[in-house]
Amino acid sequence: MMPQLHVNHLAVPCQCILFDKDGTLLDLLATWGAWAELVLQELDNQLALIGGGSRLPDLSRVLGTRHGADGRLTGYDPAGPLAMATAEETTGILAWHLYGAGVPWNEALARVNAIVKEAMNTLRARRTAVPLPGLLLFLQQCSAAQLKLGVVTSDGDRTTGEQLEWMGIAGFFQTVVTRDRVRQGKPAPEMAETACRELGVLPENTVIIGDSNADMQLGKGAGLRLSVGISPDGAAGHLLDADVIITGYHQLRITG
Repeated sequence: MMPQLHVNHLAVPCQCILFDKDGTLLDLLATWGAWAELVLQELDNQLALIGGGSRLPDLSRVLGTRHGADGRLTGYDPAGPLAMATAEETTGILAWHLYGAGVPWNEALARVNAIVKEAMNTLRARRTAVPLPGLLLFLQQCSAAQLKLGVVTSDGDRTTGEQLEWMGIAGFFQTVVTRDRVRQGKPAPEMAETACRELGVLPENTVIIGDSNADMQLGKGAGLRLSVGISPDGAAGHLLDADVIITGYHQLRITG
């Protein structure tokens, strides 16, 4: 008999669960907030050195972050670049600000790559990766029920592997499909199709959990049984294509 995922009023038979990473497995703000602050501060510093009033006029308009009166990062737009953009897209967004201030495009890209690398080195030194509350217990339930588990993320292979290790959860997943492993990223279905193929499961017996509507669209496009949107702060207006929405893993239970 196939295990069942219980969520709200539903009991859904499934053999496999796929997870997005940022904002789904790990706390995006706690994990990437420090990175975003470092990157935005250094970008602003470089613009200040260029002169001509080129400072960032509104930090929130760069990566979709929210900031307090003191400039500290307090939140993010779940439909914005910090939450959804690939590494390549983020580089382009940041470089555009330097290009707009008069820096040649190739040099702008080189400067941004250096900024991003230094910020990532800081995260690596701190081993910054904070799991969402209740995640470990839910993964243990899935493992006990012999569910197959996979990760489908727009992040790259190295960073994804590191962060899963830092959180102590890498061993739960039988496949990890990163953006650099597919031709088409989210919301195209290729990541889910690849994961299902590698796990030897049918899409109709697979559930996806994610925090962006791109995850939900990926699930629909791949023909997955259920697309579960997770929004810890309860703001779910961006999860338009979710079959069901939860605020945390305490709302999920595995039986069978």
